Amino acid sequence: MELRTDLPGLDLDRLSTWLRGQVDVAGALRGTVIAGGKSNLTYEVTDGTARWIVRRPPLGHVLATAHDMAREYHVMAALRDTDVPVPMMYALCQDDAVLGAPFYVMERVEGTPYRSAAELAELGPERTRAISTRLVDTLAALHAVDPAAVGLADFGRPEGFLARQVNRWKKQLDASHTRDLPAAVELHARLAADVPAESTAGIVHGDFRLDNVLADDRDRAAAVIDWEMATLGDPLTDLALMIVYGRLAAEPTGEVGVADASTAPGFLTEAEIIAHYTARSERDMSRFGFYLGLAAFKLAAILEGVHYRYLQGQTVGAGFAGVGAAVEPLLESGLTALKEYR
Repeated sequence: MELRTDLPGLDLDRLSTWLRGQVDVAGALRGTVIAGGKSNLTYEVTDGTARWIVRRPPLGHVLATAHDMAREYHVMAALRDTDVPVPMMYALCQDDAVLGAPFYVMERVEGTPYRSAAELAELGPERTRAISTRLVDTLAALHAVDPAAVGLADFGRPEGFLARQVNRWKKQLDASHTRDLPAAVELHARLAADVPAESTAGIVHGDFRLDNVLADDRDRAAAVIDWEMATLGDPLTDLALMIVYGRLAAEPTGEVGVADASTAPGFLTEAEIIAHYTARSERDMSRFGFYLGLAAFKLAAILEGVHYRYLQGQTVGAGFAGVGAAVEPLLESGLTALKEYR
């Protein structure tokens, strides 16, 4: 890992001055970019002795509601003393004068965010099974947390959450229209007409999957990361989205930029994931087909947006040409899902 003193979006001199008021800093800071792009920017920073993680919004103009540093910070801080593994939160800065945007500093947790089947294949099916089992355990632990008990009673609007999700992703799909998608029209109509009674409100991660969890060298979940989409709502949406990500990874529709770790030998099957979660949760799974249909609709809307930007010449790099081909199979899988668990 190459450590530098010049990092895009992170003035290390300004950060050092501010950080000295929050933690012990032994020397000049250097760092590296861990992840960047349209999502929040993540950096590892060190003074030569200690190491920290810094998170800030993407560079340029962004919607504050889409990259709310305070929300990410507060949900992880609130979960610190629960069974959900999260990094220690050190400090939140909401003064744009320091770095040009809000940011926070947290513990650097040792662990691997497994993304590909190839990475897991090197570990073997027994370890892969253990990792995927603990992934589901972690999700069930998150959904068992009482938001009010950890100070998150006002973290979102759980009432009407499912109906708002159906409407939100319909608007997203409409905004990316380049072609007729009859399956999208049908799936939306069926979802909107039959929204189930929501399960007990809980903390929703919003993008829960293996590469958003750091696994330690004993194959345990060391920390759940990337909470930028977290809210209060119906937690079964997390489980459904994780499963539909797995379905998308298994589709032979070309490169769509989705992690394929769930296809590795030993990874829990879809049925095993649902059974394992059900055994550790008191939530009613009888309408889970709706949640799978909604997750498929959501991912289809996201991918159609990528396809739209590709056609408009707004994407950079390889791997976008095949994204559009994944949309219709996703929609069809969503329609099929509505017939499940009934």
